[in-house]
Amino acid sequence: MTLFQVARKNMAGNAKSYLLYFTSMLISVVIYYTFVSLQYSDDIQKGMESSQNLQTVFLAASVVLVLFSAVFIWYSNSFFLKRRKREVGLYSLLGMRKKTIGRLLFYENMTIGAVVLAGGILLGMVLSKLFAMILVRLLGIETAIGFGLSGPAIINTLIVFAVILLATSVHGYRLIYQFQLIELFQAEKAGEPATRPRIWQALAAIALLAFGYALALQPIDTTEQFARNMGLALAGIIVGTYLLFRSTIAAALVLYRKNKKRYYRGMNLIGASNLSFRNRGNVRTFTLIALLSGLALGAFGLTYTQYYYTERSAETNTPFSYEFVSRGEPFDSQARQLIEADREHPVLAQLTVPVVEWKSERTNALELPIQYFSYAKPGTSISFLSASSYNRMSQALGREETVQLNGDEAASVRPMLDNQTADQYDGLSLKVQLEGGERTLPFVDFLKGRVLSWHFPDFYIVVSDSLFGEMTKALAPTTYELFRVENPESAKATSEKLLGMAADENRFHAFYTEYRNSLEESGLFLFIVGFLGLVFLAATGSVIYFKQLTEAQADRGRYETLRKIGVSRQEIRSSIAGQTLLAFALPLALGVAHGYVMIRIFTASLVGMNVTPPILISMGAYLVVYFVYYLISVRSNNRIVNPA
Repeated sequence: MTLFQVARKNMAGNAKSYLLYFTSMLISVVIYYTFVSLQYSDDIQKGMESSQNLQTVFLAASVVLVLFSAVFIWYSNSFFLKRRKREVGLYSLLGMRKKTIGRLLFYENMTIGAVVLAGGILLGMVLSKLFAMILVRLLGIETAIGFGLSGPAIINTLIVFAVILLATSVHGYRLIYQFQLIELFQAEKAGEPATRPRIWQALAAIALLAFGYALALQPIDTTEQFARNMGLALAGIIVGTYLLFRSTIAAALVLYRKNKKRYYRGMNLIGASNLSFRNRGNVRTFTLIALLSGLALGAFGLTYTQYYYTERSAETNTPFSYEFVSRGEPFDSQARQLIEADREHPVLAQLTVPVVEWKSERTNALELPIQYFSYAKPGTSISFLSASSYNRMSQALGREETVQLNGDEAASVRPMLDNQTADQYDGLSLKVQLEGGERTLPFVDFLKGRVLSWHFPDFYIVVSDSLFGEMTKALAPTTYELFRVENPESAKATSEKLLGMAADENRFHAFYTEYRNSLEESGLFLFIVGFLGLVFLAATGSVIYFKQLTEAQADRGRYETLRKIGVSRQEIRSSIAGQTLLAFALPLALGVAHGYVMIRIFTASLVGMNVTPPILISMGAYLVVYFVYYLISVRSNNRIVNPA
């Protein structure tokens, strides 16, 4: 028989052993091909108004996906080879040279790879349309999705996975030379010394995690503070996670043993001893899974929150349907006629509002508690509104918030990216230079409703009508034309025509443009992060699953002995379920905590928005998938160590 025939016979006769490795590789190929086919989809690019974002974001995400797929397949290959060490040892015992065994494994891996690539691309072709429809739904675009093979995606997938398969095949070939014959037969019996509990490590772990969380959740004023806090917090969380798994599990098992009544009940002694025996090997795995789960969960929760509040964010960014700076009666009249001619979006309100843009260097604005103002370049302006104008704009937007000011009194409008409170303005005042000398404007009110589109620096102050009149004498105001129409999120044609008329795009704002850009950006990122999160979830769940199967194979003889001395199959199954639950629950619980903190950090600027619903939805989806992995692991482990 040739080596190819032996390899084919091995794969046919040991289909169950090859199935796990085959499945893990197939999942990686299917996910990657599906993802890349969307990157090259002409249908999606035509439907998007900013198709350049599609290529850029997908390209960056595909690189991450390649790296993660490579690590996942490498781990799966190592798991597969470890399960076959006894088989390899038998080949050596029968006189087969290591070089020949290495070639045999090489041929097997390449054969599996060829079958996986063909099957994965065909299955990916089917799934690509499904995921394309999901992406189109998230982006809110109407476009027909074709069905067929993508040539560039096939070539990309073949090149990437050919390199990965070649690397894993060479790795398997070289691995044969690293073991002696006795090591191959004794591999499953190799144990790990139990981890000794150290109180100082447990205390240090708790302290580091608390320090990292507290530092990350602190209010941040500058870029330098953000980089410093996040760097120290990340280091504390990583080290704290490692020490927590290294020390607290061992310490908890020691305390558990002291409860003699519970420890010697049923299979508790066996389960606790097994966990202690495996703890050292679990530390690195649990740490990696907790950190990756936290990253994936945090990123998905964050992007889902952004997508969840897309429309409200657009309303905060651009309160009115159309906003532009007056350029004279001919232009204003033409724009007004264009807006009024759109019968599908009737005008609900129209305002003409003067705004004084005062140079910040003529004030003491830098002393005020606005975080983002410190980033402004010298000479930027503060936007002043009259109280009557603010009230008319608020009424036109359907709000109840109004302001009453007299004399030199002033009110600050909360910036969009700044979580300010009214207490921060108690006792503060703004000093401005007018023709009669310096005037002091005490802050008597704090307004939460923004009425003009965001621009940098986002600093609006409302003053009394009399004071605003004095300011217009010193500095000519800028006149804004504002329109509110019905259903502005669908006013594509009118928005594009107005944008074509505007000489300066920075002085024209349309709700439709802001809404569409936000929807496409948040929808695209949600799909990308969700897709990568799915890969992370599948990989981390598979890592635990493979590890549980490896331990089950090694423990099969021990559980057989337990059955012979009278332990029931139900007791063994309960013990397996408990041990497997800890293997899944411990890293997942810490990963959820990490992810929650990450979401809270980056949603702090979403002022007035309840982020609890999107957080619960994203975490719930994550937990459901992990629970399915848990059930599969319990069933597989029980079939190995507790066969009927």
